[in-house]
Parts: sequence; C-alpha cells; structure tokens
Amino acid sequence: MIIDLRSDTLTQPTPAMLDAMFSARTGDDVFGEDPTVYALEEKAASMFGKEAGLFCPSGTMTNQIAARVHALPGEEVILHKLSHLYYYEGGGLMSNSGLSVCLLDGERGMINAADVQNHINPDDIHRPRTAMVEVENTMNKGGGAVYNQLEIGRISEVCRKNNLRFHLDGARIFNALAVTGQTPAACGKDFDSISVCLSKGLGAPVGSLLLGTHDFIRKARRVRKVFGGGMRQAGYLAAAGIYALDHHVERLKEDHQRAALLGDVLRQLPWVKNVLPAETNIAIFEVTENLTSAVVNRTLAGAGIKAIEFDKKSVRLVTHLDFTDEMLGRCVEVLKKLKF
Repeated sequence: MIIDLRSDTLTQPTPAMLDAMFSARTGDDVFGEDPTVYALEEKAASMFGKEAGLFCPSGTMTNQIAARVHALPGEEVILHKLSHLYYYEGGGLMSNSGLSVCLLDGERGMINAADVQNHINPDDIHRPRTAMVEVENTMNKGGGAVYNQLEIGRISEVCRKNNLRFHLDGARIFNALAVTGQTPAACGKDFDSISVCLSKGLGAPVGSLLLGTHDFIRKARRVRKVFGGGMRQAGYLAAAGIYALDHHVERLKEDHQRAALLGDVLRQLPWVKNVLPAETNIAIFEVTENLTSAVVNRTLAGAGIKAIEFDKKSVRLVTHLDFTDEMLGRCVEVLKKLKF
C-alpha cells in the first residue's frame, strides 16, 4: 500500500464528482457563455458575500491577478515572509506586476495588525507606496495554522483606515472555517478580495476562484486573459467545483482529526524533535540533530509513505479526501516502527 501524504492536491475525483462533470452543460467561457462556470462563480461569490467571482486554473493565478488589480507597478505589498504569494509563486509579484514587498515575521507564518500599521510607508518619494496587505488562511508554512478572527478584523480595520486593499489567500479557507465555526459570509466581510482553492481539501481536480466586487472582477477578467488563464469549455471543471462545495466541505473535519492523531504519534517518536500544532489537515515535524529531512523522507518512502521535505530539518504530512482510516492505521504502524 502506497500512502501519499505529500499534498491534498493529489486527490482523485470521486465517482459522484465524475458523474457531475460528465453531465455538465458547457459553452465557451472566454465568450462568457459557459453556464456551469457562471453558476460556480455565482455560488462561491454568494457564499462569501461578494458580488462576483472569476474561475481560474490555479490559486497562484488568482493571487497574482488580485495583486495586479490592487496595486500599480512600483507599489508595495505587506505580507508574511513565508506567504505562498511571495514564497511559492516564482517571483510573480515582481515579474508579473512590478511590485515591491514588505516581508513581515510572525509566529507560525501569521502577521498582526500592529505590525501592519508599523510597516505602512509614509508619503515619501524615496519609498514605494503601500497599496495592499495579504494574509494566508490556513497558513501552509505554519502547519495549517488558523488565524484568530479578531486579529483578521483588526488588520482589516488598519487597511480601511489607510486606504489599503486587503486580500485573502484562502487556498484552504474552508479548513480554517471548520475550526473557527465562522461562516464564509462573515469571513468575506473583512476582505476586498478572496482566493478560494477547489483542488486542495475540497478534492476537485483543477481550479480556484477569485471573489470581489463587480468592478474588481471585471478588471480581473482582463488580467486573466493577459495571463493566459481564459479557458473554453471549462464547465466540466466547474461542475467538479460545484460538487466539491456542495459535498466536501463538512467532511474536512475528518482530515483534521487524522492529522491531529498523526501529530500525537509523531510527538512520541525519539527521532522527532518538534511537531507544530496540527490544527487542520497539515502535520509538520522537525527531526533530531543527527538526522535530515531528506534521510527521513527516503526512509518513509521506502516504507510506502510519501511526504514532503519542507526544509532541511522538517517534513510535512497532509491528510486529504483519499486518506482513509485504514491508511491512517498503516501510517501510524510504520511511524512507530521506524528506527534511525
């Protein structure tokens, strides 16, 4: 048995999701004529209390489009130094939009309102104009960390008072909401734009949504075209997204429970130095001084468990739709037997 815990992007469509995809009504979405894409965009926008949505191939694209619309070349984005928007998107803020960045520190990859306020640049021709603030929830590099709702509200207030746009990289936002109990609509009130990924915890094969006002999405649609993100009969993919929103949100708590159990097991192992809190579906552990993540990862792979080397000393495990209780039991058995 091969157990793949490298990412929650590795899931396969369920039979019911495939049925929804095969029966989808389609048209040419670049011409605005795909009814299923339109239904998905409307559905997601309504969930988060936004006026409109835009279906894109990836979360990287939705994040990059948001930055392009919210800020002009030479302006600055405030975000955590480990944010996906900066750390994992190939320098897109700079190469796609000519933006500067102000990189903040923060425990488990999360920033706070006081730091944001303190790093807004003054009106000085020597400094880039601060235009946008971004947060990632859940925070991947923080082990699936969930932002405190009150802190998000405080950051939002700082943005509004200083005329800054506030963007949420919500690649795993439904994982966060499963923990906080906040509704998507309540979450949406704090942000000018939201990126929602369908192909991670929700199990769709492809796609992310960008949500915002009608005017923002009108501008975003033009940028999507420039970035090469216009798709034709995309309704087959959008149908998977609709199915995921209807059927795969509530079950995210199962992934969280399995990740928490893995975290508990990892804390008991002599070759594990530290384990980040597994609040959602991500368990990140640091190995002891005599080991490297590469050695541990090779050993895990040899035992049938695929993981990700997060850095030279840390390994990431991600639970997901295709990770069953049987696999969990097998994974625990393997972890307890490993010797280094």
